[in-house]
Amino acid sequence: MTTIRLTAAQAMVRWLSVQMNEEGERFIEGCWAIFGHGNVAGLGEALHGIADAFPTWRGQNEQTMAHAAIAYAKAKGRRRAQAVTSSIGPGATNMVTAAALAHVNRLPVLLVPGDVFASRRPDPVLQQIEDFDDGTVGANDCFRPVVRYFDRITRPEQLLSALPRALRVMTDPADCGPVCLAFCQDVQAEAYDWPEAFFAPRVWRIRRPEPDAVELAEVVQLIRGANKPVLICGGGVFYSGAERALAEFATRHNIPVVETQAGKSALPQSHPLNFGAAGVDGSAAANACVTGADLVIGIGTRFQDFTTGSRTLFAAEAPLVSVNVQSYDAAKHGAVALVSDARVALERLSTALGDHRLGTVDAKSRADWLATVDAHCAAPATGNALPTDAQVIGAVQRASTPASIAMCAAGTMPGALKLLWQPAQGGYHMEYGYSCMGYEIAGAMGIKLARPEREVICFVGDGSYMMANSELATAVMRRVPFTVVLTDNRGFGCINRLQQGTGGEEFNNLYKDCNIERQPRIDYVAHAASMGAHAVKARDIPDLEAEIVAARSRDLPTVIVIETDPTHGPGEAGGGHWWDVAVPETGQSDKLRAAYADYIENARRQALVN
Repeated sequence: MTTIRLTAAQAMVRWLSVQMNEEGERFIEGCWAIFGHGNVAGLGEALHGIADAFPTWRGQNEQTMAHAAIAYAKAKGRRRAQAVTSSIGPGATNMVTAAALAHVNRLPVLLVPGDVFASRRPDPVLQQIEDFDDGTVGANDCFRPVVRYFDRITRPEQLLSALPRALRVMTDPADCGPVCLAFCQDVQAEAYDWPEAFFAPRVWRIRRPEPDAVELAEVVQLIRGANKPVLICGGGVFYSGAERALAEFATRHNIPVVETQAGKSALPQSHPLNFGAAGVDGSAAANACVTGADLVIGIGTRFQDFTTGSRTLFAAEAPLVSVNVQSYDAAKHGAVALVSDARVALERLSTALGDHRLGTVDAKSRADWLATVDAHCAAPATGNALPTDAQVIGAVQRASTPASIAMCAAGTMPGALKLLWQPAQGGYHMEYGYSCMGYEIAGAMGIKLARPEREVICFVGDGSYMMANSELATAVMRRVPFTVVLTDNRGFGCINRLQQGTGGEEFNNLYKDCNIERQPRIDYVAHAASMGAHAVKARDIPDLEAEIVAARSRDLPTVIVIETDPTHGPGEAGGGHWWDVAVPETGQSDKLRAAYADYIENARRQALVN
């Protein structure tokens, strides 16, 4: 057997550099890295030595560079991914939040944190966590509950099995998610005689599981027996590449489609059967479809509480079907499961249904909803009042093109965009599985790296911007252009409204209600400009529209700051549904008692569904 002598770190990056997808591209495109104690000597040397065959990029924060990698994988439909490496200790645990985000969203990312010495010779090393009762525990064990596969590399030859296992998870349509290979720092530097065959290029194909014949027949029978079925489109439609199949299925059988956050824009908003968002942040038209349905068919959705209205949106007597490649998701809420690739399932269902077609759908409710959206998002009359978030969305919508992708993650904008944004196909990217503040700037960069031909517009509130903005400097250095619309409502406006809506008083969310000595005067334009971005403040809605257009000519990020009114939420545009947020059972105010009574009434409805 011919062997090659390499360090474990050199072997890892060499192996990753020849793992290909079906399109002939590296599946792991390259590696984000912040070097430090635990990875600079081993992995740092190996990454430097492989150069352009496996590129390395430097980020500003371990969590946000992992966010960029996750957004890249999502924008690529899970067909490509990136690796992220950190030092041990705080560098590693900074990535735990990103790992959880990827896990919830079923997205592939390879995390390679440095680890302590396998030999334990210098223990305790700098930044080492010591468990008084278990010598095998370290900081990287924090990753175990938030990744799909975890391994600690304590011998070089363990990579011979660990690396293929990692790629198996990342390319498996059902098990897809983050992988953590905690890499002991002394092992990174150890040499080993590797079989030359280990480094032969390999193609990783994503399977398309066929539906079980019995399950398929049961679902066909349910659809044939339904008078008012509705399709709920989830993120699995994108990952399966089932956008066309969904449109053809809905059109052929005349079944309305409603959307989750992850599934929005799989069907363009212009499609006459797209009734918009469902659930807590759903449109009146979509929620009427769902509550009135006698069959609810989920396609690639995990039925999160925002989609189901905390399990009060669907009629208790209406059967629920879940088409999902992951049996865990397919069986949720007592659904009739159809375990299959989404595209294959839609094609097989359509063939079995033949010319079966429902009667008319309520086109008027859809038209009425879209008219309400247009009115709500219209430019305000001339005056001194601050614009609402809806009016900001309307301005960006009017200035956008079919190539525009709106993205966001947390705060007011996810619900507002889900309800109000009217995208072309693929024109929406929302991280709402984990709703992670701080994803936005890094995520926008990751999307643009994955989809350079598209315009990326990042919506971010001042609260989320303050949490994590440093990858703006990375985007400037790498000349990755995207547009940031920074809405400044002087605090956490979304949670402030939720606080009041659940019977509470305004407290500790907007700066005006915080225990501080002086109100802040944060100059977001100056801050973004200090990192090299083109930064401006929009005077009003027309100025915002003009700045969106102007940003397209630049080869670096543009940050547009606009002050907004924190008191208005997206629900004012109609629609919406109850969300289970526990209200205190006892309290002093009449408002709180009224909120609790309303909570109990909704919880009773929830119990009927369960």
